[in-house]
Amino acid sequence: MSNLRKTVTKEYNGRKIREFLKEELLLSSRLIRGAAIDKRILVNGIAVKMNFVIKEDDEIVIDLAKDESQDFEPEKMDLDIVYEDEDILVLNKKPFMVVHPTKSHQSGTLANGILYYFKESGQNCIVRLVSRLDMNTSGLIIIGKNQFAHMTLSNEMKTDNFKKRYLALVHGNLEKKEGTINAPIYRPELDSIKRIVDSKGQESITHYKVIESYKDADLVECLLETGRTHQIRVHLSHLGHPIFGDTLYGESDDSRLIERQGLHAYGLDFFSPRTKEQLSLRAELPYDMKELIKNLKNGK
Repeated sequence: MSNLRKTVTKEYNGRKIREFLKEELLLSSRLIRGAAIDKRILVNGIAVKMNFVIKEDDEIVIDLAKDESQDFEPEKMDLDIVYEDEDILVLNKKPFMVVHPTKSHQSGTLANGILYYFKESGQNCIVRLVSRLDMNTSGLIIIGKNQFAHMTLSNEMKTDNFKKRYLALVHGNLEKKEGTINAPIYRPELDSIKRIVDSKGQESITHYKVIESYKDADLVECLLETGRTHQIRVHLSHLGHPIFGDTLYGESDDSRLIERQGLHAYGLDFFSPRTKEQLSLRAELPYDMKELIKNLKNGK
C-alpha cells in the first residue's frame, strides 16, 4: 500500500489539516477533497475531514490507493522497464507503438500493456501518463501510479528541474555544432497535424549539440526547454536538417535506411515525487537507429 506519512511540526499547531497538506505536501485541493471523502486521510490512525484541526507531533497518513478503472483492456506484452518504485513506472517505448488507445488504435497500445502489468503484479493502479511520445518516436515515458505522483511530476515538467533529452539523426552537417533554436511553433490548419515555424505560434526553445558527425549526416542531442507538439522535428527541419525517416517534415525518401523518424527520447532527469532524490534515467538507442548509424559510417 502506498502511503504518504508526515509528522506535524510546531508551525502548523492549531491549523486545519487541509492547509498542512497543501503547504507541506503540496497536494491539490482535488486530491485532498477526494481522500477526505474516501476516508483516506488519517490523523493518529483515525480518519478525519478536511477542516480537522491538527496539533504538533500528530502523525498524518494519506492513503494514495483508490479504486479506479479504465475503459480499455489489459494486454500481455513485453515491456522494457527502466525504473520503478511505489509512485512511478518508467518505460523504454519501442518504435511503431501508440502510447494510449484511440478510436483507430483501441488495442496493442503501450497503455494496454501497462494495465496488464499492473494487474498481474497486484498493483491497484490505472495508467496515468506523465509524458507522451509520437507513435514512431522511441524512448522513455513516465507513468504515475497514483494521483499524487502524476500531479507532482506534471507540475515539475513546467520547471527547469525536469529535463527531457533526445537523440536525432539528421540529414546534413550542422554549421554550428552547438546552439539554441528559439523559434515559435504554429499550427496553421486545425485539420492537419503538421506544425510550422511562425511568429503567430507559441514560444518554442530547443538546445542542441552535435554528438557525432558522418558523411552528410549528424547525430544530434536535443534538450527541450519547452514541449510543443513535434518541436524537435519542426526545429531541425527549420534549420535545414530534417530527421532521417521523417515523412512529415523531411523531403527525401529514407525508407531503405529507416522505416520511421530517427528520433529517440534517451534521457530523463527529474526529482522523485516522494523522496525528492534526483533521478537520471537513460535508454540506449534502438536497433534501427544503430543500424542507420552503421550504414552512415559505411557511406551508404
